[in-house]
Amino acid sequence: MTFPTPHNILATLLPHLRVAAHYANEIQQRICAQPEKSAGHNFFSTALTDADLSIQTFFEVLLLGSFPLLRFYGEEYEKTYNTKYLRGIDFGEGEEYLLTLDPIDGTRCYMDGHKTYQIILGILSKQGHEAAVSIHPATDEYFWALRGKGTKRGAIADDLDACQPIQLGQSPLEIYFSWSMERFAEPLRDRYAVASLAESYSAEQGMNVFSTILQGQLCGGVLRAGRFLDTWPLAFLAQEAGAIVTTFDGESVPPAHTHQNYELPSLLVATSEGVHQDLLNAVKQVG
Repeated sequence: MTFPTPHNILATLLPHLRVAAHYANEIQQRICAQPEKSAGHNFFSTALTDADLSIQTFFEVLLLGSFPLLRFYGEEYEKTYNTKYLRGIDFGEGEEYLLTLDPIDGTRCYMDGHKTYQIILGILSKQGHEAAVSIHPATDEYFWALRGKGTKRGAIADDLDACQPIQLGQSPLEIYFSWSMERFAEPLRDRYAVASLAESYSAEQGMNVFSTILQGQLCGGVLRAGRFLDTWPLAFLAQEAGAIVTTFDGESVPPAHTHQNYELPSLLVATSEGVHQDLLNAVKQVG
């Protein structure tokens, strides 16, 4: 059995990602919310819109038509019509890839009219990410990476090979803290600005969410978990662009097949050794 390469998968799906991005951008100001999801850590993770469901269904149809042998886990799999036709939503016994999709990452930001939302596609082997792409409809750009090949950035209309490499380095001294991670900000407030999802976000103003590290707006992130759908593929893109990504104890990210509920342990992401050491010290200090 021959499976497509990660590059081939991205190249095939990119035109359709463009369509999904234009769709999301077009209807944002008119978007209709769906009843909120019952399961979730907070009011960000329970948000749901027509766009989430439509883009997920769109990609299920695409994958079943183009890559029926691949496995696929999308955020809204419980609410779409095609889950029962997919080969599986988790790793199988063989070596086929698991594709993951967050159809609208930052749904609450999207509902509130902010630009900080994206469509995130990941391609996973049992060891970890082989590729990922993050499409930013409101800013007309996307980021993509293959394992060991660096992260590239381009306009949404650009083909993969037309994108330019990026290198994270000197970034504003601002650190993102995901929900429930704000306690780790206290030892760092004297040196860094804090973008805490629980404390900083408002429907009127928004904030620098974790994905803005790819745009050079952040120097680090403290993430509750390496979620397959969003935080982990974004961390992978940051790592391929030169960032340091570890668990809270400073160790390498564990293999994908060790996951529980499509999550890996809490992650630290830093654009420099100095920032990473400060994050490690803060986590150790707070405990």
